[in-house]
Amino acid sequence: MEHSLNSILTAFSLTLFAGLATSVGSAIAFFSRRTNPVMLCISLGFSAGVMIYVSFVEIFQKANESLLISFSERNAAAITTAAFFAGIGLTALIDALVPSEENPHEAQGLEDLAGSIDLNKTSLLRMGLFSALAIGIHNFPEGFATFTAALQDPSLGLAIAIAIAIHNIPEGIAVSVPVYYATGSRKKAFWLSTFSGFSEPLGAIIGYVILRQFMNETVFGITFAMVAGIMIYISLDELLPTAEKYGKHHFAIGGLIAGMIVMSGSLLLFM
Repeated sequence: MEHSLNSILTAFSLTLFAGLATSVGSAIAFFSRRTNPVMLCISLGFSAGVMIYVSFVEIFQKANESLLISFSERNAAAITTAAFFAGIGLTALIDALVPSEENPHEAQGLEDLAGSIDLNKTSLLRMGLFSALAIGIHNFPEGFATFTAALQDPSLGLAIAIAIAIHNIPEGIAVSVPVYYATGSRKKAFWLSTFSGFSEPLGAIIGYVILRQFMNETVFGITFAMVAGIMIYISLDELLPTAEKYGKHHFAIGGLIAGMIVMSGSLLLFM
């Protein structure tokens, strides 16, 4: 499967946009004294709704359709299902290997992080660096998922990129605040937070370089099914739990349903 240079650049640009949303989180940390927990709760729920809906309704189905070209209906369904759970397993493995002492996916407001200034500067800097490392590792498969989806369908990729970008904003906060309090430098905190988001386009580049020479309908189908699994794991393990911690249950679920409605509407619009 050959892709034009324009489609590759579009997919990469969307992935870069999603990754650099950590910079937005860093900027929010510097210009706002308190988080808006209701808005974060709804936004994260919305992101989860977009990713869950598009994974099951669109990406999983497209993966199966690609595999039907080379396999029987039964075998295509079996391979799609196996690849889907392989994507979940891969992301869970990455999650298990990431240092958990300073977990950037644990919900913390600006006021909570600012309250950590009684820690010594070495501990705060260590917290920020570990958060940046953990985010970088977590974002690697997210970047590959966004890039792969955008390469297949730019409108689909845009929806996923926006969902991932919303998800990355509180992660930028988690990196920048402890680094700022440890070093006193907004510039260092901002750039470390920004660099943690670069793992998304890096994941896209490495994934594409590795798979490009082998890419055909079968490889694409397996890859796309794995992307669906990756996004479901991110939604259930990171987005929804964090949304619940930032706000009330019904706000998170309301955001999730709104994300599904918007995603379904956009898919119908571009049919």
